[in-house]
Amino acid sequence: MATSILFMHILNGLAYGMLLFMIAAGLSIIFGLMNIVNLAHGAFYLGGVYIAYSLVQQNLGFWLAMIASIVLVAGLGVLMERFLLERVYGKELEQVLLTFGLSFIFADLVKWIWGTSPLALPVPSSLDVSLDMGGTMFPAYRLFVILVGCLLAVLLWYMENKTRIGAIIRAGVDDRQMLSALGINIKVVFTSIFAVGAALAGLSGVLGGPIMGMYVGIDSEILVSSLVIVVVGGLGTWKGAFIGAILVGLVDTLGRVWFPSLTMAMVFVIMIIVLLIKPNGLFGRGAHA
Repeated sequence: MATSILFMHILNGLAYGMLLFMIAAGLSIIFGLMNIVNLAHGAFYLGGVYIAYSLVQQNLGFWLAMIASIVLVAGLGVLMERFLLERVYGKELEQVLLTFGLSFIFADLVKWIWGTSPLALPVPSSLDVSLDMGGTMFPAYRLFVILVGCLLAVLLWYMENKTRIGAIIRAGVDDRQMLSALGINIKVVFTSIFAVGAALAGLSGVLGGPIMGMYVGIDSEILVSSLVIVVVGGLGTWKGAFIGAILVGLVDTLGRVWFPSLTMAMVFVIMIIVLLIKPNGLFGRGAHA
């Protein structure tokens, strides 16, 4: 019985880790390629879940609402990068202040439009069942989230190693000036990567809504965990985000079960240990994968 309960908690940790992976992968690549300190990245998560909630309330259906929400959040990312962040490239302090202010603006917009009461995005009816996992019933939806995260990791691996887009991103992470000298339109690359990062955060928000609920402030919580994952995994790599997200997801979930008052401390202790051993993170530049 104890083993079954532990297995259930591990699956919960993996589901949470996959949600973190979706948002941290985009954040890591944006950091590594564009040197953008985007403290408003959690706002894309917030926008994704609240937009999907409104569309579901209009009887659009969960899956169509998810697609529409991801597209709208990606568009928001394009607008933010083109009209705001492009003006502060290479200016870290200005980036921090700008994106920090934007995160407050987005949070206040959410309060104005949807109010401050906690909400919940309903689980799609096709996945609103529980499966027998060796004597323990576990929600099929959370297994679906784990599967989506793993499929996303495979897709990112394929893009990185088998496509020209992946080669451009790898080159950009290592040497942006050389990439531009080769005739690559660096502005288009930056905008595209930022849009993908925003879309991944929006996807994480939609899929996380039925699990974690919806409330103003969850964007900050998600952002802090994502920043820890980026530091642990290393800048500019989806592999680091994947391993770091699993690690943080499991530690956070299991910590809330056995050491609820020390959960965040345990997460940061792991970050400190990794930095002491590998200052660039597990898979960051200068680290050996």
